[in-house]
Amino acid sequence: MLTVHNPMGYPPKINRKQPAPRLDTLDGKTVYLVDTRFDDGVELLKQVQAWFQRKMPGVKTKLVQMASYYGKDDPKLWAEIREQGHAAIIGVGHCSTCAPATSTHAITLETQYGVPTVAIHTDKFVKVVQSVTRMGGLPQAPLVFVPQPVMGKSEAELRAYVEGNDPYTSKPVMQEIVDGLTKGLAAAKDEPYERNTPRLCEPDTEDKLRALFERNLWTDFLPIVLPTEERVQAMLAGTSRKPDEVVGRMQPTENRGLWEYTVEKVAVNAVMAGARPEYFPVILALAATGLSARGSTSSSASVMSVVNGPIRNEIGMNCGIGAMGPYNHANAAIGRAYSLLSQNLQGGSVPGESFMGSIGNNYVYNGITFAENEERSPWEPLHVQKGFKAEDSTVTVFHGCRSTTFGLGLRKEYWREHVKDMLLGTDALTPPVLVLDPLTARQFIARGGFDTKAKLIRWLHETAEMPAARYWDLQLIQNYVYTRATFGESPKAKYLNVPHDAPVRIFEEEDINVVVTGGEANGYWQMYGARHKATVSIDEWR
Repeated sequence: MLTVHNPMGYPPKINRKQPAPRLDTLDGKTVYLVDTRFDDGVELLKQVQAWFQRKMPGVKTKLVQMASYYGKDDPKLWAEIREQGHAAIIGVGHCSTCAPATSTHAITLETQYGVPTVAIHTDKFVKVVQSVTRMGGLPQAPLVFVPQPVMGKSEAELRAYVEGNDPYTSKPVMQEIVDGLTKGLAAAKDEPYERNTPRLCEPDTEDKLRALFERNLWTDFLPIVLPTEERVQAMLAGTSRKPDEVVGRMQPTENRGLWEYTVEKVAVNAVMAGARPEYFPVILALAATGLSARGSTSSSASVMSVVNGPIRNEIGMNCGIGAMGPYNHANAAIGRAYSLLSQNLQGGSVPGESFMGSIGNNYVYNGITFAENEERSPWEPLHVQKGFKAEDSTVTVFHGCRSTTFGLGLRKEYWREHVKDMLLGTDALTPPVLVLDPLTARQFIARGGFDTKAKLIRWLHETAEMPAARYWDLQLIQNYVYTRATFGESPKAKYLNVPHDAPVRIFEEEDINVVVTGGEANGYWQMYGARHKATVSIDEWR
């Protein structure tokens, strides 16, 4: 019989909220239809508006758009709805981030502005938004579902959605919407999570404990090291921090509720990943970022973690041949520990509920974890660029890794054009991280005279261009850049009214990064679409 630690974090405290009073009738009332500005959601709301005009002409509807992208609060609009309207219908939630945001806005309208509100989502996100409303303190918030997808559907198809049945409840969609605004809501049930997570699991045999961990989805379904009390205690010896010290809080995506975790909880997951105590400060630093390596995004993103400074050599990390492969214990175990702690300490990573990556991402197993080859790089290391001293030990987290291109060296004649092609092959929303073998880094100096990373990054910024019409037509740009640009919240605002063929510089200079790693077996190099999220000290966690 073994006694092992429970690897889960501590759930957030839920503060119950009160919904707005419902209306006796919609007749003679003004109902706002609020477009959260994601992937043709407005087209579905137009069909909802048309239904009211046909079926309930006594209801006045006003179709409006949020001022920015869906993830940003819009108090000015909420105040207008409270003062000039009587109810709201908001939507459409049909991605892993816009669905939580849509229901969060609905809760805000209900509880802070006193406006009865119904949120519309597609049926792929039933569990996601049910979780959001529970965590938001309003589990009885009205939710109505239509089929997935909304994007790209014709008027006739969207009209059929509106006139049809909710695929989750089998009730007529519009009946649910009207009822959600006019009928009293059920009382809230008890809090869905205990505030405290058990420290230990019930003693059992090794085989049964392994089955328990798999059944509870506490693993990545690769073999784990069971976190016995002795093993966790040995891992804790890798830091001077106290076991009950809070390291941070994490959630799979915005609006899902931040789970809290301690040094001991991080140690449990480090043991499960097969890490050694000397790796523990790196793992704690990653946990302290609060950035999840198991984000829920439907775009199937991953993280990339780059270690710099003396600790690379102290714990034997690989920055030479095979640095990004499975050939080094420290690289592999640290990356896997980050993935497992993200899964468990944020409250889970369950497909269809807290993980919505449409096709998934194999990088998620260990999050692409490696060390920079500072000794063979011709430039200053990454952490020095981010404001640290060369003698500091740090870890940098990038997020994205959905697009990857690669090349072999730089040709004499057309290397500039080849690199531009690679830049245009990176998704336009996510800036590039160039991961260069030292051979290629020196070739960039020989070919382009880029004797500093800054010069190379400036050239990449100037080279990555496409015509404005083509740029603004990209779906990701429409979703996440255009909405901000129209309100002056993006540096891309200066390209809004330029001629269609005017060049747009796709990536901001400060967002482009260059990392050197590899063993000079050849001049192959890669370009990842990945955004810098944090560079943090490892030394603070020793």
